[in-house]
Amino acid sequence: MPRLFVAVDLPDGIKAAVAALCHGLPGVRWLKPDHLHLTIRFIGEIDEMVFAAIRHGLTGEGLEAFACHLEGVGCFPPKGRPKVLWTGVHAEAGLIKLQAKVESDLQRIGLPPEEKKFVPHITLARPKDLKQAELANYMNTHNQFQTSPFSVQNFHLYSSVLTAKGAIHTLEHSYLLPALTG
Repeated sequence: MPRLFVAVDLPDGIKAAVAALCHGLPGVRWLKPDHLHLTIRFIGEIDEMVFAAIRHGLTGEGLEAFACHLEGVGCFPPKGRPKVLWTGVHAEAGLIKLQAKVESDLQRIGLPPEEKKFVPHITLARPKDLKQAELANYMNTHNQFQTSPFSVQNFHLYSSVLTAKGAIHTLEHSYLLPALTG
């Protein structure tokens, strides 16, 4: 069964800026630069019929391209032992509309609503054995991180296969967002 997610890819220059954050902390598993993306909705494992319905049911209809930028660093959960280290995505109205549209399309297809609140971010690492003082130092060093704005002109449906060496992502379909008007 395919394991799916919907995401926005980062432009190469933004990806390089984010990849520059991915070092300096022992005890974490950094994501590879080609795995850096903004997840709009994790779908999970589904059967082939639902996969086909999702592939054809997602659209960029009614949406426009938009700009966003990345800023700051943080972790989930914010208290206790962190499971994810991330950089934030400034939530422009276009991004919120995209997430709501994807969620609406998926529910129309028959998927249950997402239970978690959408918190736009780019996952940098998954900590394994991280000392609190090292995390605090990393956060203080990178809390002013910010990229220039970049244009989001499409979004993608990916499948993912988990392996011992990490996930393998395959682009299944791309959806165009019409150019900004006016």
